[in-house]
Amino acid sequence: MAKVIEGLYYSESHEFVKVEGDFGYVGITDFAQHALGNVVYVDMPEVDDEVEAGEDFGAVESVKAASDLISPVSGTIVEVNEALEDEPELLNKDAFANWIMKVELSDKTELDNLMDAKAYEEHCANE
Repeated sequence: MAKVIEGLYYSESHEFVKVEGDFGYVGITDFAQHALGNVVYVDMPEVDDEVEAGEDFGAVESVKAASDLISPVSGTIVEVNEALEDEPELLNKDAFANWIMKVELSDKTELDNLMDAKAYEEHCANE
């Protein structure tokens, strides 16, 4: 069973959001990194880009496949995890510790559309 962390928000497309104040750290879940296999490249957005909930913000490429990243929230990107440029395999080591982008959230009510840990575990069990 893939690791799921309490207190995070989860999307059906296997991204997570860790909320701290007005900011959300967005990355892929443990379930997603297991499904992808060895990650070899992360296509990340640029700082100051606007993201919209439900829209692509980049991609993760593994030896098996490439997968679009779908933003679970809307806002302005204030930081990207530059460590992933040199070490994309960090996502395989610990997907939750290695977020992809930090977003200044423009609409916190969007979080209500995401799953909590229990709902996400059920979602993964049905995939």
